[in-house]
Amino acid sequence: MSAARAPSLRLRLLAGTLAWMLLSIALAGWALRALFQDHITQQLQAQLVVQLDQLSAAVDWSPQGGASVAPMATDPRLAQPLSGLYWQVDQVGAAPQAAVARSRSLWDQVLALPPVPGDYPARGYRVLQLHDAQGHALLSVARTLQLPEDDAPPLRLVVAGDTALLAEPLQRFTHLLLIALGLLALGLAIAVAVQLQLALRPLQLLREQLATVRGGRAARLEGCFPQELQPLVNEFNHVLAENADMVQRARTQAGNLAHAVHTPLSILANAAAQESTPLAQLVTEQVASARRQVDYHLARARAAAAVRATGLRTPVLAPLQALLRTMQRLHADRQLAFELAPQAQDGAFRGEEQDLYELLGNLIDNAGKWARTRVVVDVRREGDLLCFTVDDDGPGIPEALRDRMFERGVQLDEQRPGSGLGLDIVRALAQTYGGSVQAQASPLGGARLRLCLPSA
Repeated sequence: MSAARAPSLRLRLLAGTLAWMLLSIALAGWALRALFQDHITQQLQAQLVVQLDQLSAAVDWSPQGGASVAPMATDPRLAQPLSGLYWQVDQVGAAPQAAVARSRSLWDQVLALPPVPGDYPARGYRVLQLHDAQGHALLSVARTLQLPEDDAPPLRLVVAGDTALLAEPLQRFTHLLLIALGLLALGLAIAVAVQLQLALRPLQLLREQLATVRGGRAARLEGCFPQELQPLVNEFNHVLAENADMVQRARTQAGNLAHAVHTPLSILANAAAQESTPLAQLVTEQVASARRQVDYHLARARAAAAVRATGLRTPVLAPLQALLRTMQRLHADRQLAFELAPQAQDGAFRGEEQDLYELLGNLIDNAGKWARTRVVVDVRREGDLLCFTVDDDGPGIPEALRDRMFERGVQLDEQRPGSGLGLDIVRALAQTYGGSVQAQASPLGGARLRLCLPSA
């Protein structure tokens, strides 16, 4: 998966935490609302039981007038027509819809009551679910009452309340609950975001430390990390140390190999120089070719080892100025001027200093061979790259030959000194470091060699 499409750990943690938090808050809100609804239902039922007790105390029976209800100090809604709070007294076993007495709030309606079951409580009460004439659901409590008069029939007393009476407090509670839970969710979301930022801050510090090591500004990871990350940091530092040891061994082996090869080659060259025979001339030519090949492959091997290393950082202006002074003396017989552009920018190359000398030295020396009066070198930072330009005022290079000049052993002019391996080494080293080199037309009228290398 590409880095652009890789899932964010912060977003995954945030999304998972927020989803679980919102689900928990929603379940808690639902449970609180259900508990409150049950609470106010129990309150309404308790009020109805109080009304039922008062009604039981107020009921009387006389043979002449039948059942009567004395005035009660009860809820005024019982006297308000269709207020939602009602009571009714009917005779057990009588025809339905024939209440013995009822509250004024029922007006001309009669509550339709179910038959009295055999296990009806004599002293307690039973909860009934009824409906009025408009179809509104009613919460009711009922009991049977046997008055002490000898001829008094058993009576059933019912007090009912419209469940709509519960809607207003439930709606008000739900509104306040939503506001409270919304504020709680917002506060928790902010707390989670801040907590994630603090929890992932060590990862940001680790990334910054790795960038420092990669840029060559440090050789190992430094800093105070949590216990969970410290083993990872220790492993990183162990790998960095082993990598540095590997690169050092590679450099040592390359140097030993160069010394081991150059010594017999020097002996052969010195022996051949003392003779003027065709065999001696052949030996001299082959020794020079072997030296060039050894230098070429050792340079590539050294660069390949350096690319695998971390923490490499080579400033460019000081080596560049040193090379210009050296080339000035090397081409002193031709009165060439080797100049550093006034607008040249300072920077650091992410690689070996020796390889930087090899790359720039070949380019500047090649420009010096073709220049008429001057060579100008510039360096600019372009994103993650350092781009060097080497301009000369020589005859220039035809566009058709600009790519071919970097091939091994190719010399565009056999009359010029050289082996044809210098520019090929430049291209091989630049590509090994992830850079590039190309030939262009120069504003000075000659050729421009443009070298881009990774910056530290």
